[in-house]
Amino acid sequence: MDARLNYFTNPTAGKALKHFMAAGRTLKESPLPAATQELVALRVSQINGCAACIDMHTKEAAAAGETPVRLNLVAAWREATVFTEAERAALALAEQGTRVADAADGVGDEVWEAAARHYDEDQLTALVLLVAFLNAVNRLNIITRQPAGDYEPGQFH
Repeated sequence: MDARLNYFTNPTAGKALKHFMAAGRTLKESPLPAATQELVALRVSQINGCAACIDMHTKEAAAAGETPVRLNLVAAWREATVFTEAERAALALAEQGTRVADAADGVGDEVWEAAARHYDEDQLTALVLLVAFLNAVNRLNIITRQPAGDYEPGQFH
């Protein structure tokens, strides 16, 4: 499968994606735990069906020491016992924040309050920004059919 656009050779994409990459680095450096960031990124990408992002975040999480069991259970996190309450709250917020078209009220108060119990304001801000950021990146990759499978951990750092 070939991508419809090559973001790395297109001058307009290069200028815009430079800012996207900077935003991604800022989020990586946020106080939101790295494991939570990768689990959320993976779940958002699964919901949206972004193969390139699923490839990237699965490999990045594994390279950072995430276990195969937890990575394999992200799609069914509600029934899995391997996630902390804080991670579960983050995954719930990520799902509702991604599926805004499916829910008239967006992120419900109960989900927001659960996340707020586990994360301070800086972490919660990073979580919200991460969900929005990943949804945007997923769409960029899906629209242009970016292929998956060849990502190497650290490739974009």
